[in-house]
Amino acid sequence: MKAAFTLSRPVLPVGSSSKVDVLVSFRADAQGPARRGLNLSLVIDRSGSMAGAPLKHALQASRNLIERMGPEDWISIVAYDDSPMTVLAPQKVQDKAAIEKVLSKVNAAGCTNLTGGWQAGVGHVKAQQAQERINRVLLLTDGQANVGITRHDDIISRVKESAGAGIATTTLGFGSSFNEDLLIGMAGAGEGHFYFIQSPDDAEGVFGIEMEGLSSVAAQNLVVTLQPAPTVKVASVLNRYRFEARGQQVEVGLGDVYTTEDRQLAVELAVDAGATPGTAPLLTLAYKYQAVVDGSLKEFSGELPVTVTLGSEEEANALSADKNVLAQTSRLRIAQVKDRAVELADQGDLKGASQQLRNTISELSANIDKSSFELIEEVDQLEHYAKRIESKKYDAVIRKEMRDQSYQAGTRSRNDLALRGTAGGSADELEAVSSAEGGVIVKCEREGGKLRVRAVSDGYDASFNIQFPRSAREEGVTYVVEKLVPSADGTFYRAQGSIKRLVVAGQERSARAGSGGGAPRKTGKASKVTGSAKDLPTTNAVGGGVLVQCVKEGSKLRARVVSDGFDPNLNMRFPRDIREEGILYVVDEVIEVSGGGSYIACGDIKRLVQ
Repeated sequence: MKAAFTLSRPVLPVGSSSKVDVLVSFRADAQGPARRGLNLSLVIDRSGSMAGAPLKHALQASRNLIERMGPEDWISIVAYDDSPMTVLAPQKVQDKAAIEKVLSKVNAAGCTNLTGGWQAGVGHVKAQQAQERINRVLLLTDGQANVGITRHDDIISRVKESAGAGIATTTLGFGSSFNEDLLIGMAGAGEGHFYFIQSPDDAEGVFGIEMEGLSSVAAQNLVVTLQPAPTVKVASVLNRYRFEARGQQVEVGLGDVYTTEDRQLAVELAVDAGATPGTAPLLTLAYKYQAVVDGSLKEFSGELPVTVTLGSEEEANALSADKNVLAQTSRLRIAQVKDRAVELADQGDLKGASQQLRNTISELSANIDKSSFELIEEVDQLEHYAKRIESKKYDAVIRKEMRDQSYQAGTRSRNDLALRGTAGGSADELEAVSSAEGGVIVKCEREGGKLRVRAVSDGYDASFNIQFPRSAREEGVTYVVEKLVPSADGTFYRAQGSIKRLVVAGQERSARAGSGGGAPRKTGKASKVTGSAKDLPTTNAVGGGVLVQCVKEGSKLRARVVSDGFDPNLNMRFPRDIREEGILYVVDEVIEVSGGGSYIACGDIKRLVQ
């Protein structure tokens, strides 16, 4: 493995106190070791809230992952609702058709015993655990732990203990109801990864990214020890890695290194420069890691001295900051600001949260490289989030986007994971026209978990990104912009002048039509239906409704809510004639009775078919 460093400032002024960022990249050898065998357990949330599209796409992504595995790899599958169920005991991936057939039998029902499912997966991985294999649990969920062990600290403690025993955990959160703090905490403690799957059909791409990493592990347990020079202090570790300070020395755990992705470490140093010009030491970076050689796990180590040039103040000021280091460290500092903004917003301090973002926007706007589309896009997203918070539209999706972006920036160096998020704004307020005369046609589309705008009109490169207001981005909408101007380096376009929405003739200035039949009708009136469950209208999606399941308790059939955000133990007023054990229902609305203690099903009721 090769290690190299770059400084944000190539020259520091002699006799002064300065701050400098160090960006260290660890790169696996080009040849790399042979592909490691895999020992994976897929732990799939089959609780009621996963019914419909989320579970369908989770299962399809699981099939695609299995297709990527080889005959020497091991796989097990656990499905969980109120309790975990092993649907595939550990076996080698030698009969993919049979494994996929097992997956097709997984249906949704019940509540979310997340910890029980994860523990079952760990047990299966442990049964086939070997040092020369990649041993990992992949947890897929759209909900929160509401059955079994539910305290976050207890869950994360167990995940950390498992990682210490050599079994990592990757978490994948679907939709907007899961607890991202818990899943991010599990991924961090579990030496794995976290992914936010905002749209169900993003699952395949995310699984591809995870599988690419698992198939290209070149080194494990990379640990870096920073020993600063006597006049230098480690002011901060900018990445989201676990680290421990021991006096002036700092130890940082970076985890796995892949042949397909550099592992980066960024630290800020406080330097009291000496009075003598020339090369001066900043710190010594010692690192160690493990790699499989000839079928057995061996430990390796290395050392990298980090130095800087000291010169006059004129020499230091004459040289601009390194663009790459500035871009990478800016992303990491922005990630920290997003986390602080989320913390303030959670406390109800929306003004403080917005101010955090706006202060960062001001700093970036004055210093960023105007030819960097990624940093320009970052500023536009911060502006979008600030406006959403200021207008009191801070919701679960915005929170998850900000937390996901912060996590990915702090742990990965993949562009396809950076700035993911599809909660754009709205095109409704734009002037709607039916002619593109005198303008350029562009369209907003979702690509790999991001909203991107591309040129449609002839004469423009349709592969180029377009700098376009995030607040006006809406998937599937076509626009007319006054003009597109190439960036200075000719790698993307900037939309300039007026922006209008392009519609068909007769719909000028019209609002966007609703999709999917609109949201369920909220009436607050108790549901009244006739006939039995088989007479109910059917649906294959929960949408904005509430999922209810009928369960047997003794000689009684009772209805309970299985959608997240409700207490599954409360009784419910629910039409008796349609109650049938095991059936899942989609109810327009569920309200709590005055005084609490039970629920009432309100509005229309449909039977969920899977």
